[in-house]
Amino acid sequence: MDRAIVRAHLGPLADKPHMALAIAQLGEPGSADTIPTPAAVIDLDAFDRNVARMAARAKAAGLALRPHAKSHKCAALIRRQLAAGAVGVCCAKLAEAEALAAAGIGQILVTSPIAGASSASRAARLAASLPDFRIVVDHPDAAAELGAAATSPIQVVIDIDVGMGRTGCHDAEQAAAVARAVLSQPNLRLLGVQGYGGAWQHMEGANARASAVAEGMQKLTAAIAAVRGVRGTVNVVTGGGTGTFAADTAQGVLNEVQPGSFAFMDTEYRDALKADPDGEFEQAATIVSTVITANHPKWVTLDAGLKAFSTDGPMPRPLTPRFAACRYRFFGDEHGMLSRPEGAPVARGERIALAPGHIDPTLDRYDVFHLVQDGVLVDIVRVDARGASQ
Repeated sequence: MDRAIVRAHLGPLADKPHMALAIAQLGEPGSADTIPTPAAVIDLDAFDRNVARMAARAKAAGLALRPHAKSHKCAALIRRQLAAGAVGVCCAKLAEAEALAAAGIGQILVTSPIAGASSASRAARLAASLPDFRIVVDHPDAAAELGAAATSPIQVVIDIDVGMGRTGCHDAEQAAAVARAVLSQPNLRLLGVQGYGGAWQHMEGANARASAVAEGMQKLTAAIAAVRGVRGTVNVVTGGGTGTFAADTAQGVLNEVQPGSFAFMDTEYRDALKADPDGEFEQAATIVSTVITANHPKWVTLDAGLKAFSTDGPMPRPLTPRFAACRYRFFGDEHGMLSRPEGAPVARGERIALAPGHIDPTLDRYDVFHLVQDGVLVDIVRVDARGASQ
């Protein structure tokens, strides 16, 4: 990758001293070991293999693949997913969609409902500017707000609560009411329904996930019938995630899937999926840290602490082979504690890669991803929608 192109892409970030150091090493042998830490590092070959594997699974199942960008919020990685066969991407929030649209991504589904006239106006602007913008609704008032804001047609999908109770129409009657409201708006185009079981994704055991999905798909099927009963179009049935792909495929209700974490993986998914086919993806994303103090006889101190990882999942897990049996714990905002490997000295300055506990909120802590192949830093890309939660 040309360093001038990388600097131009990174904009003002490229002028930061630590970024300038990394850019200067681009393409150099062993440059992966010179990245200033803590750093979010993507093994690009593993990422591409994960993307290709999921694309092949979706194609074999006859499903459209719309990976969720909330996992990485990065236009450069989305382009690789689109090139591998994805029909578009999902965003959790309008601000994510706005940031990615500004970076040139044109096929976006916003998977969380919005509320209020100002949010509806933002959605209308996206719909008018993108070739394929979609957004979910789960209340008649949302249809009215979008209809009032629309200056051109807006494609909408009705969100259905399939058991989590977080968002979506609670039952078939509510789904029918929302469908009628959408159909009453001349500038809204009803595409179908969404049913996402977030609570199912990390259930341990394929049988447990399959049982939960089967129950949820009954609710989604009832909602589909209700929408069609009021003459609503249901051409798109979207949902699912990394942990439920096999179960979603077996049920045969969805025709589009929204997995996100598969491209990177984390310890939460590893612990839940184990050897199940849904877990057969490589650990492509790591947080690389440095031993900054090795004075204590029982542990060493890393430069990656609470600010380097999300804290809502399992502890980060060391991946560097000689530290694989060591245990990490948080040691403050800036620091991590790692137990020493048995019978082996640890040097100040050693670098250790760790798998995050929960990938999505961990990656959102970083301005850039460092893309690495065979020990070489080959690119540095912006996390375009970092912190875009509005």
